[in-house]
Amino acid sequence: MLASRNARVAVGHRVATAPVNRALLAARPGRCGLIATKAQKKEIMMWEALREAIDEEMERDPTVCVMGEDVGHYGGSYKCTLGLYKKYGDMRVLDTPICENGFTGMGVGAAMTGLRPIVEGMNMGFLLLAFNQISNNCGMLHYTSGGQFKVPMVIRGPGGVGRQLGAEHSQRLESYFQSIPGVQLVACSTVRNAKALLKAAIRSDNPVIFFEHVLLYNVKGEAGGAEELACLERAEVVREGTDVTIFTYSRMRYVVMQAVNDLVKKGYNPEVVDLISLKPFDMETISKSIRKTRKAIIVEECMKTGGIGASLSAVINESLFNELDHEVVRLSSQDVPTAYAYELEAATIVQASQVVEAVERVCGSRAMALA
Repeated sequence: MLASRNARVAVGHRVATAPVNRALLAARPGRCGLIATKAQKKEIMMWEALREAIDEEMERDPTVCVMGEDVGHYGGSYKCTLGLYKKYGDMRVLDTPICENGFTGMGVGAAMTGLRPIVEGMNMGFLLLAFNQISNNCGMLHYTSGGQFKVPMVIRGPGGVGRQLGAEHSQRLESYFQSIPGVQLVACSTVRNAKALLKAAIRSDNPVIFFEHVLLYNVKGEAGGAEELACLERAEVVREGTDVTIFTYSRMRYVVMQAVNDLVKKGYNPEVVDLISLKPFDMETISKSIRKTRKAIIVEECMKTGGIGASLSAVINESLFNELDHEVVRLSSQDVPTAYAYELEAATIVQASQVVEAVERVCGSRAMALA
């Protein structure tokens, strides 16, 4: 597909040409490198920030390509590649058949030969059809080839409980992929970290599974500049506090912050940590927070049995047990298929009122602070 690292890329019957900045091309994000720039002054939606990240990385590096169902002419199921096929051609923004196992395997092969593919799953639930490629090839080839190959690819797409999408389109597959050796898991939550994390994932030499929540695409915020990268292995302290640490990620960040507004009025001072990196966990940030508050609540949209919260709870109990003054509390989705009916759908996932109740239970009842 791409014969060399110059900017001439065969695109069907034509050739697309783009300038390459060699100095930027040589830069790869370090283990926890961060290049901070000023955020854009205007607010954009998360899908626009993700599109910007892909566009900027494709312009910067001609080995970056996109493949998936409807990513080209249609612009992606949530418009994250809107119009890019016109700029880069339909071989770098490749529409594929409905065959997740096939085009994910093609992405693995492309990465092995020197490209940096971005594979879009129209819905994360569909990637179960590509599980063999992700587990046996994407995650393991660097090891099984004795280091002869690397697989610098990003697998991204929407997941989570939306608005009456039904059980098969409401999957939370983070824990499915967490057990695969050799892959990193990242869950974005804001406009700014979505763009910065995706850019870092594209530049990483490791395979990265990039989770985007279906209800966050229209969240608005300021995005960073073309060279702002975020560490793929670093959690974010969203709010500092002293009473209890609430660990969360993705859309549950907003549910937790909604609960925090009520908790503050009741006199509580919770700390909120957005995990962002679901594999590996940022144990430095996690440990520091627990040693300060000595209490931990995990809020997730993943299922309770075998979920991300189960893994995190086990790690906290194994390594920080003596730092805890209370058992770890997990608030997770119920272990049932997600209902289509709105009221039943809402009942299966964590709500802000449940977070408030959990904090009151862990910290003890507290009279509302008087002004």
